[in-house]
Amino acid sequence: MVVLGSAPLLIQKGLHESLAGRFEVIPVPHWSFSEMQEAFGWSLDEFIYHGGYPGSVPLIAEPERWKRYIIDSLIETTISRDILLLTRVDKPALLRRLFHLACEYSGQILSYQKMLGQLVDAGNTVTLAHYLELLKGAGMVAGLSKFAHGLVRQRGSSPKLLVFNTALMTAQRSEGFAEIRRDGDYWGRLVESVVGSHLLNTTMGTSIELTYWRDRNLEVDFVLRLGKKITAVEVKSGRRRESLPGMAAFDKQFRVQHKFLVGGQGIPLEEFLSKPAAHWIA
Repeated sequence: MVVLGSAPLLIQKGLHESLAGRFEVIPVPHWSFSEMQEAFGWSLDEFIYHGGYPGSVPLIAEPERWKRYIIDSLIETTISRDILLLTRVDKPALLRRLFHLACEYSGQILSYQKMLGQLVDAGNTVTLAHYLELLKGAGMVAGLSKFAHGLVRQRGSSPKLLVFNTALMTAQRSEGFAEIRRDGDYWGRLVESVVGSHLLNTTMGTSIELTYWRDRNLEVDFVLRLGKKITAVEVKSGRRRESLPGMAAFDKQFRVQHKFLVGGQGIPLEEFLSKPAAHWIA
């Protein structure tokens, strides 16, 4: 028997209640760049802006309809039905605000204390961490932990917020594709988010752990770990050659098997997005 559906929380709940562990979960993540390119002939810039929602493709010629489709049909439906109707959420308004905050700060490290300062009636950090887990389980946004030796230190770190699909970021902004493409700073955040979402989606259902690393002002965007194998990934959206002090410091402190620069003078973004996370750690 194969159980299919688009609501991961509902499927997971049903499997645990009725099949009592006698099942195998096969994750079906968001569509990748390769899939969108093969199916619809999308360019890289189109994928970065519009994300991997195939159902929205007929609407991209009408930007406002496309945005309403993402917001009403995907975001609102997932939060209202897949989360609020299936799990106990004492502060549903807080969960919604946390989702919007995670989309706004995708690709950035934001401490729970800073989140509490930006969210009204936020309760405590435990509540925020729990709501982030619910949003992750629904395939919306996630909070990556800091790479560290020791589970306690890792779980106690500030999360790096990350969307599963960049359409969740762009659909909620008033600017259109052309305006966002000209905004170098925001486009750079989209590029980092699209790399992170690719790693996030392709590590689902695997033993690969996706984290980040930071020590004072030194940072590595993404860290993949599988057993003792460690791969560090740094993302650059510009073309100029840049030094990578964070990568050097991380490599000095930990035994790193692979170090990759994505974009800029490193691996072309198209090539990196065409291969799963397992390829880069192997």
